[in-house]
Amino acid sequence: MHLSYLTSGFMIIISLLIAFVIIFLVSEDPARAIESFLLGPLQSKRLIGSIFTTAIPICLTGLAVSIMFQASMFNMGAEGGFFLGALADAGTATSINLPGILGIIVPVLVGGLVGAVVCAIPGFLKVIWGASELVSSLMLNYVALYLGLYILNGFMRDKSFGALASYPLPANSKLPRIIQGTSLHAGIFVVILLIVLSYIFIFKTSTGMKIRMLGQNQEFARYSGIKVGGVVLLSQLIGGMIAGIGGSIEVMGMYGRFQWTSLPGYGWDGIILAILARNKPQFIPVAALFLSYLRVGASAMASSTDVPKELITVIQAIMIMLVTAGALLKSLKQKLVIKEALTSGTDS
Repeated sequence: MHLSYLTSGFMIIISLLIAFVIIFLVSEDPARAIESFLLGPLQSKRLIGSIFTTAIPICLTGLAVSIMFQASMFNMGAEGGFFLGALADAGTATSINLPGILGIIVPVLVGGLVGAVVCAIPGFLKVIWGASELVSSLMLNYVALYLGLYILNGFMRDKSFGALASYPLPANSKLPRIIQGTSLHAGIFVVILLIVLSYIFIFKTSTGMKIRMLGQNQEFARYSGIKVGGVVLLSQLIGGMIAGIGGSIEVMGMYGRFQWTSLPGYGWDGIILAILARNKPQFIPVAALFLSYLRVGASAMASSTDVPKELITVIQAIMIMLVTAGALLKSLKQKLVIKEALTSGTDS
């Protein structure tokens, strides 16, 4: 266990070293570019706040994906769940006059329910017809996008606004800033709560044990009497609910209205976090803060040097390839050891 995390850390360091080499190749002042990249996010209170603000949505999608992946279901639907969850949140907040704190609670719950439905569809197709959840969830994301745009344009559009967007959220449906001079909002408390609850659910409950057992060996789980179909659907529902809540929190914390006209990409970021954290909820925030630090650093570097911030995409790609390759090599090694042991046992 500890060795696997050391291996992941080593792979991340290698990816950063490769990024530094690229900076040396493309920048006329690489030392200044690297300094801006590494220390830029710490130069002001606003940028430090941006690290945490950037981490909030990807932390929630990472948490959602990690729970779905725990059941060995490669469901990519967190992106669509996040998008439609945010749309449902804005629609609820702008169409129903909710008093006080209900202006936040009810829309967030509606967003979570919509996200749960979106991510449960690939799980349902897998359980009933054996359809690949990877393929169906990828296609479903674009169904979610165009369905959402249809609803936004046909039923929620504020025609007085200069772009395609919903009506503005009521004042009591916006998450307050918790540190003046930064963009950090109260959604961070929701993140902390969901991380704790997810950890307890996965590692301290019998249902969480069933999900993990299913992810490790589906045939063993079935022969142990676990209702595989029900456990699969439950894991996808919970993951989707968290993704939908993530979209709701992002709209209420960072936007005055829903105005996405394309998939925001947070669901794909969640997959990156789940890989880095090895599907462990307790490590998701660490991975989220690391990734958000890289992104804020890349923006600081791009604004003060000649290195484009798109370099962070290169770093992410290298990092994921190395971490994934390390996991695959470990799995291959385990299979070779088992095969050798079985062969030795047969020969004896």
